Amino acid sequence: MAMQPVLDPNPPNGQKKMLIVFGAFLAIFVVIAIVATLASP
Repeated sequence: MAMQPVLDPNPPNGQKKMLIVFGAFLAIFVVIAIVATLASP
């Protein structure tokens, strides 16, 4: 057990965490797109 990598190729609950991160990025992108659409003249 020497120097485990920070980004483990197969971490426990890795898919769930990745899904949450992806969902958060998608939600932020959608919010920014809506704000930009509303802010445009």
